[in-house]
Amino acid sequence: MASAQSSRPTELELSEVETKLRQLLLDVAAYIDETSGIEPIETAVKVPEELTKEKIVLRFTGGWVRDKLLGVGSHDIDVAINKMTGEHFGLKMIEYLEIPGNAAKHGLDPREETTNDSKTEAKEESAKDSRAGEKQKSRKIAPGLHKIEANPEKSKNLETATTKIMGIDLDLVNLRKETYNEVSRNPEIEFGTPEEDAMRRDATVNAMFYNLNTSQIEDFTGRGWDDMQAKVIRTPLEPYQTFKDDPLRVLRLIRFASRLDYTIDPATEKAMSNAEIGEVLKIKISRERVGIELEKMLKGPDPLRAMSLIDNLGLYDTIFTDPTRELGPPPNPDWFGTAYRNFHAMLSPSTDSASLISEILIRNEEERYLGWICAALMPWADAPMVPHPKRTQKPYYAAHVVAREGFKAPNKIADIITVSQQNGEEIRRLVEGCYRQVKRPNTSKSGEDCISRDVLGMAIRRWGASWRTEVLWSFLYEVVLDSVDKEHLLTSYSTLLAQLTKYSILEAHTFKPLITGTQLAKALDTKPGPWMRDALDVVMAWQLRNPDVDDPNEAIAAVKADREAQNHTSSELPSRLASHFLQLTIRPLFQTSSSSNLTPAGHFAPSSARTPVKPPTTTAPWKDPKNAYTIDLLRWSISCLTSKTLQENWPLVVPPILTMLDDTDVEWKIAALRMLTSLLHKTPQTLLARTGLAPVFEDTIWPLFTHLPTLTPEAESAALFDAAIPAMEAVCDVVYPASASPEQSRSPSSSLRSTTSTASPNSALPSPRQKHLTRLLRSAILHPLSHAPAHVYPHLATTLLSHLPRVLRSLGLDTVAHLQTLTALLESILSDPLAPISPGLLKAAIRGLKSVIECAWPRVGVYRGVIMQGLVKAWWGCGQETKGASGEREKELEEGRGELRDVVRMLHVVLMADEEVRDAWVEEKRALGEVDGMGQLLDG
Repeated sequence: MASAQSSRPTELELSEVETKLRQLLLDVAAYIDETSGIEPIETAVKVPEELTKEKIVLRFTGGWVRDKLLGVGSHDIDVAINKMTGEHFGLKMIEYLEIPGNAAKHGLDPREETTNDSKTEAKEESAKDSRAGEKQKSRKIAPGLHKIEANPEKSKNLETATTKIMGIDLDLVNLRKETYNEVSRNPEIEFGTPEEDAMRRDATVNAMFYNLNTSQIEDFTGRGWDDMQAKVIRTPLEPYQTFKDDPLRVLRLIRFASRLDYTIDPATEKAMSNAEIGEVLKIKISRERVGIELEKMLKGPDPLRAMSLIDNLGLYDTIFTDPTRELGPPPNPDWFGTAYRNFHAMLSPSTDSASLISEILIRNEEERYLGWICAALMPWADAPMVPHPKRTQKPYYAAHVVAREGFKAPNKIADIITVSQQNGEEIRRLVEGCYRQVKRPNTSKSGEDCISRDVLGMAIRRWGASWRTEVLWSFLYEVVLDSVDKEHLLTSYSTLLAQLTKYSILEAHTFKPLITGTQLAKALDTKPGPWMRDALDVVMAWQLRNPDVDDPNEAIAAVKADREAQNHTSSELPSRLASHFLQLTIRPLFQTSSSSNLTPAGHFAPSSARTPVKPPTTTAPWKDPKNAYTIDLLRWSISCLTSKTLQENWPLVVPPILTMLDDTDVEWKIAALRMLTSLLHKTPQTLLARTGLAPVFEDTIWPLFTHLPTLTPEAESAALFDAAIPAMEAVCDVVYPASASPEQSRSPSSSLRSTTSTASPNSALPSPRQKHLTRLLRSAILHPLSHAPAHVYPHLATTLLSHLPRVLRSLGLDTVAHLQTLTALLESILSDPLAPISPGLLKAAIRGLKSVIECAWPRVGVYRGVIMQGLVKAWWGCGQETKGASGEREKELEEGRGELRDVVRMLHVVLMADEEVRDAWVEEKRALGEVDGMGQLLDG
């Protein structure tokens, strides 16, 4: 508070801390005077000879005096010293406090003041330098004391020493005068008088001193107090030269005018708007210092006043630019005023819509500051992109460049500007879509969904923690465009925010997935990998659709649901995950090698438009071991596709399968065949017909049946056939489905299974299905077995015979056409003396024979002799082998003999129903029964 005996105060009432600090500084000054005989420290600024004999005089300067007169407290004090530098005085102060008893005298702990305070000061100074990117040098010269070097090239003319003591930030500097010349704008710094120091300051209201020695206020300009009373900002000296000497003073005066709510003297204002001064300000002053002043303005009490002054003084292009490069066409200056005035209006909303927008988007000081930054940069919103120095890198948004280089905004703020522009189109589209669906549902686009909880929540998550500022940027952008009525904008943006509030997803960007990536990988039976991050977004969208679910086990169960449930109705999460994997995880890895014979819609291109498929290389991304999860995810996705999602994802799921089938590695072919089989089991006939892919599948699979020993190892050949036969059956079932109302053949006994004829009994021509199955039987089973005999390749033969029953059942009575070949083949296998040595082969042959009898029963009687010959030899061979067997081996042989008896029983039933061979069979069976050891075979 000011205490005055007249209208002009001469003294100040100090606080308790300020009183203690004053006394400490005076004691340090007295200590210096008493020890003046000690050789002084060498400093950058030479002390004039005439000053060396004077006593130390200390003054609190500038802003502290002004604020004290205004009744405003301050914890930042600048101290001016008449005869020594701030560095010299600071070192002497530390020297004084280290003398035993001196620190205690002033209520200080020397260790705390010189060590802890130095750490605090260092942190604060480091943070300050980091924020602004300040290039000036700051070095620690003693515990608790730092020296900030002058940088005249950037108009940083003041060399100071800083410390923190008694909770007050103290800047120590000598009184000085600055001499400028026309050769260089960098001043020569010399020790000066109080009058000279006052006159070189930026404003009269900042040029008053408080003399610690006399406890008096000193107004050497003669106008400081009067200008405070009149609330006027003016320079102590002629303004043009003042600003030319130090252009940063222009920004400082804008800041003081906005902070103090003072008007600027007309002559001063005229000089501030001078184009030459503006150009010097743009080029000479470091952009870090410009940024510091701008931040203080926008975080001050009246940012609107600061923006208005910048606008009215024509300084926009001076401040909001990058002076080091050409940014293209100049920005629209009208957008600046429109933007900051509308943002200011949002801070004092007059309608319910505006109130909701302000309440949600501008919650605190930080978001208010970001709002002012957005308004300031709005003229650059439509500017052309700025090329990156590295041609391979993405170009910058001009607004980002202006923020980062024009006023050295921290990376965080520059990044927010970038994402605001990156997400702007999506934000505006969602705002308008939400408005249509809520306010005007009749105008909504077909299939549009802008109001569901998951769509809005995932949008917030994509935009991130700064989504409020991003939405604010888009709102201001639409305001300055002036292409839409402002009231409509207020209503549409408030509609979006109301939906977010309704769903309680304003903080959706902080929501945590119920399950971790590791848990998801386990549920999908695959390895963790980079795919998990985006997949968890799919899970998060499901969480947003199901806000009542809060148990991780429910989420895991939902992931597994479709895979474990046959009806595919238990959960929509697996289908969404499958679509996601196919589109964003699997497709990119197969894209470079996928078949080009498919159109984007998944149709098969005509032969004239096909492009030969390049053989995949070992470097294909999907084959890379680090992407091993790809095949697992593809397999899982196929298992989860429903009839609806299959049609939607058909163009995504087929190319990877065809690519794997084209690969030279048998392992990939087998995996692809199994996935294709699974896919075809759920593929509607209409879909396969519409896309024309049936010939592609057939042309790809048929050649696989030539992979036989010795060109292909037996194990690989067996595995390939084991996967290829079901795949070709699946193609047949989709392309040539069995009749919906099959004509049942008459069975001779209820013990025999009813069979279906695929050809009309009145038709002499085979059906397409019959032709396909016949070819499958011959190419995939009969021909391989003749080329690779069972006694040489038992593993392959066992595999082939294991598929025979299923193929024959599909043929039904058409099996009769192949009866001679089948019976001869099976007889040769059963008759082989070594057959009992391979129980798997023996059982496969017996079961194959069962299927022959079951499906071709009307003509079996003709071949009963061949059949019985094989059965008898197999029975005898098993009996011989059993004699020396025990344990598991004996059990296997007994099971084989049991199955042989079953075949004889089945044959007996069939032959007894055939009047033409019944009598002969009875006699043959009687005669065979008289043979030693055959009784048990024929029993029953």
